[in-house]
Amino acid sequence: MGLLKAVGFRGLTVALFFNLLVGLAVGIGVNWGTQLTHPLPPATVVKMLKDNGIQKVKLFDADSSILNALSKSGIQVMVGIPNEMLYALANSVQAAENWVSKNVSSHVSNGVDIRYAAVGNEPLLSTYNGTFLPTIFPALQNVQSALIKAGVSNQVKVTIPLNADVYDSSGSDMPSNGDFRPDTKDLMVEIVKFLSDNGAAFTVNIYPFISLYNDANFPADYAFFNGYSSSINDNGKIYNNVFDANHDTLVWALQKNGFGNLSIIVGEIGWPTDGDRNANLQYAQRFNQGFMSHIKNNAGTPMRPGPVDAYLFSLVDEDAKSIQPGNFERHWGLFFLDGTPKYQLSLGTTSSNGLVAASSVQYLDKKWCVMSPSASLDDPQVALSVSYACANADCTSLGYGTSCGNLDIRGNISYAFNSYYQINNQLDTACKFPNLSVVTTSDPSSGDCKFRIMIRSSSSSALNAGAGSVEKPSCLILFVLVSVFVFTIL
Repeated sequence: MGLLKAVGFRGLTVALFFNLLVGLAVGIGVNWGTQLTHPLPPATVVKMLKDNGIQKVKLFDADSSILNALSKSGIQVMVGIPNEMLYALANSVQAAENWVSKNVSSHVSNGVDIRYAAVGNEPLLSTYNGTFLPTIFPALQNVQSALIKAGVSNQVKVTIPLNADVYDSSGSDMPSNGDFRPDTKDLMVEIVKFLSDNGAAFTVNIYPFISLYNDANFPADYAFFNGYSSSINDNGKIYNNVFDANHDTLVWALQKNGFGNLSIIVGEIGWPTDGDRNANLQYAQRFNQGFMSHIKNNAGTPMRPGPVDAYLFSLVDEDAKSIQPGNFERHWGLFFLDGTPKYQLSLGTTSSNGLVAASSVQYLDKKWCVMSPSASLDDPQVALSVSYACANADCTSLGYGTSCGNLDIRGNISYAFNSYYQINNQLDTACKFPNLSVVTTSDPSSGDCKFRIMIRSSSSSALNAGAGSVEKPSCLILFVLVSVFVFTIL
């Protein structure tokens, strides 16, 4: 799709909605991911959402503890159905009815303001190679039928969060050439018609960062909302940022297939802060604040003037997310995993000019696991130990262009050791790398590279039960699997 390509990823989305003079609700969202080793308590997160003026939240599953915390909170909710459930829901109306009863009806009656049921998450992503093609539409139909039977279909609408790769512009940069991807077009038209018939919206995830990440020749300024000097003129419609162009490629695809008035929700949009040379605090602040400024006056896009309903990705970092798409996957949050804001960002939802941190967060002791000053870099256990630590913790802040990219070799090793130590709740056995590690009370952080102390959470007991010494035979297997990464940071 040329300059328009974009890819989205999973998480849990929170929408920040504010009332406009015209009486419409328009939203900007953040994805609140739950793939963390030490998640904040749901009640803490709900308070943080309210403190930041967040009025809507989108979940990518239907976790009962989160839904219970949202009861009577005044926050509107989108519950999610993972792709792994699509087969069962597509092949059984009863399974869909059971899901709606357990995850929608029961919580609605308990005061949870559920507004959407998201069926799947990017199920037509091209990298899935058609895995969910046979099941996504029948699952959507069955969930809708179940909502009708439960008597909640007027309040709860179905949708499918789709990746922006379901449409393209035939290799050009002109949105007016937009249409649905040929291999999924017939199915997409069926889905779009079904959404339209049921008063639902088209949800799409758009990621300008991925455009830059995937293409070394992509013009960096075009990913942002200021500074691009080579605007695209598409039959009088002017585009100076890839978000508008990508969004309007979808508008054209809908219009060409007879659904030009279908509502659009931007389910995910954001910028990561680490794990890649283009993922940093400065770029993330520039993008997210630029996006907020871009939509706050309801100018919309050239093809869709007016309010934009969108969700920033994401609320907090997720240190247990898969890094298959890239190391940046664990760093999309507006907040660090402890609920601390990463940078200045005005959402326009409160009187504050910045984000409000989570309150009453408890931390482990101020101590870190680092490489012992007496340890030798020539010790044959070094690479093995770092491999084990990184495979079982989070080393995505190490490497070229990252926040810890300027550490020396000993610093890299210390970072890996400390990450493992903190994730395992500072257990003594988690800092027993053979003749290599030592616990210190002196903060080894350096500049932008933070050696973080883990928060206390309900997951601590489970991790304590499973943690142990690094001196295990499995180290040999892990060494083979991650040695390539380790040698890049050593």
